Amino acid sequence: MTTTIEVAIALSGLLIILVLMGMRVAFATALIGFLGLFVIFAIDKNQGLARGFMTAVKISGQIPHSKTASHVLALIPTFILIGYLAYYAGLTRALFEAAKRWVGWLPGGLGVATVFATAGFAAVSGASVATSAVFARIAIPEMLKLNYDRRFAAGVVAAGGTLASLIPPSAILVIYAIITESSVGQLLMAGFLPGLVSAIIYAALIVGLAKWRKTLGPPVRGYTWKQRFETVPGALPIFAVVAIIIYCIYFGWGTPTEAGALGAFIVLVMALYKGMRWGNLKSALAETAKLTAMIFTMIWGVLIYVRYLGFANLPEAFADWIASLHQPPMLTLMFILLAYVILGMFMDAIGMLILTLPVTFPAVMALNGGESVTAAASALGMSGPECAVWFGIIVVKMAELCLITPPIGLNCFVVAGVRPDISVQDVFRGASPFFIADVVTVGVLIAFPQIVLWLPRLVLG
Repeated sequence: MTTTIEVAIALSGLLIILVLMGMRVAFATALIGFLGLFVIFAIDKNQGLARGFMTAVKISGQIPHSKTASHVLALIPTFILIGYLAYYAGLTRALFEAAKRWVGWLPGGLGVATVFATAGFAAVSGASVATSAVFARIAIPEMLKLNYDRRFAAGVVAAGGTLASLIPPSAILVIYAIITESSVGQLLMAGFLPGLVSAIIYAALIVGLAKWRKTLGPPVRGYTWKQRFETVPGALPIFAVVAIIIYCIYFGWGTPTEAGALGAFIVLVMALYKGMRWGNLKSALAETAKLTAMIFTMIWGVLIYVRYLGFANLPEAFADWIASLHQPPMLTLMFILLAYVILGMFMDAIGMLILTLPVTFPAVMALNGGESVTAAASALGMSGPECAVWFGIIVVKMAELCLITPPIGLNCFVVAGVRPDISVQDVFRGASPFFIADVVTVGVLIAFPQIVLWLPRLVLG
C-alpha cells in the first residue's frame, strides 16, 4: 500500500515537473498543496471525497490570510519602495559618480565602481532585478563610452545586481525568515559583512580580468582629490538611510519593519526635495505594488504546499534520513548546495527558495544537531539559531547564482531588455566569470562562518 510519504514525494516530483514545464511557482505550489491536502483528508483520514475536498478548500483558503497577516511582511514593500524612490531621487547616479571618481583608477575601474555602487544601492533596495535595471541605464553607457567590452560591461551590471539579494534591506532574506520562522533582525544584520565580502571578491575578479585582458576595461584617471570629495555629499543620503536602518535594529529603537518604514519615509522626503514629480512617484508606487503582489502570491502558494508537507510529515522524514547518513556532515551540505546550483539553472531565485526550504531547512538543522543544539555539541560548530541564520545567508547566496546562470538568469534578461543593443547571450557570457566568484564567496562563508555570525552575535549581546 502506498504510504503518505511516498505520495508526498510523488506530488513533489510532479510539482518540479510543472515548474520546469513553465507553470508559475505560485500556482504550481498552491495546486499541489491543495491536491495533497485533498488526498490526506479524503483517503488517509477517511473523510470521503466530498468532505475531504471541503476540508482542503477551507485550509487552503485560510492559510494566505492567517500566515501573511503579519507586520513582518510589511518589510517587503517598504524595502522595494526605498529602492525605487532612491532611483527617482537621483541617488543612484550620484552614488555611481562617487564610486567612479574614487576607484575608477583601478584596472577595469568603471566595472569596480559599478560593483560598489550596486552594493551601495543594494543597501537601500530589496530587489536584485530593480538594481540591475537601474545600473543598466546608468553604468553601461559610461563603460561603453570608454570602449569597455560590451559583454564585460553587461556582465558586471547583471552580477552586481545580485548583491541586493544579500545586502539588507533584502526582500529575499525576509521571505527566508518567514518560511523558516527565523529572526528577521538577525538575518538582516547577518547579510552586511557577507555582502561586503562578495562585493570585494567581485571587484578583485574585475581587476584581475582587466589586467589579463587590457582591452576589457581601461582605468579612469584624471580626477583630483577635490573632485573626489565633491561627490561625497551626493552619496551621503544613501549611507544615512543605511545607518538609520542598522541603528534601529541594532540598538532596539524599532523593529525591522519600523526601520524599513522610516527609511522609506526619509528617502521619500529626499526625493521630493530633489524635485521628484507626481508621475515619478506614481511609477515608484506602481512598480512597488506589482513586485510586492508577485512576491506575496508566491508566498501564499508555497504556504499551502508547506501546510500539506506538514500533514504528510515529509520534511521531518527527510531530515531524519539526512541525519542518518554515514558521511561527513559537510559532504552532505555540499550535495545540498550542488542541488541548488542545478535548480538555479531552471528556476528564479525566490521560487527556488520557497519551493525547497520547507525540506532543506529542517534537513540542515538536523544535520547540525537540531534547533536546540549548542555550538559545542553541534556538527557544524554553531548553535541551532546561529545555524538557521548562517544557512539563510548561504542559501540566499546560492540563489544569487540563478540570477546570472542560463537559461533562466533573470538579471541577464533584464539587462538585455534595458539594452537592446546587447543580446542576452552576450550578457550571459559576460556574467559567467562571476559564477566562479560566487562559488569562492560561498566557500569563504562556509570556511569562516564568523563572517556571517559576528553582527548577529552582537545583536544578541
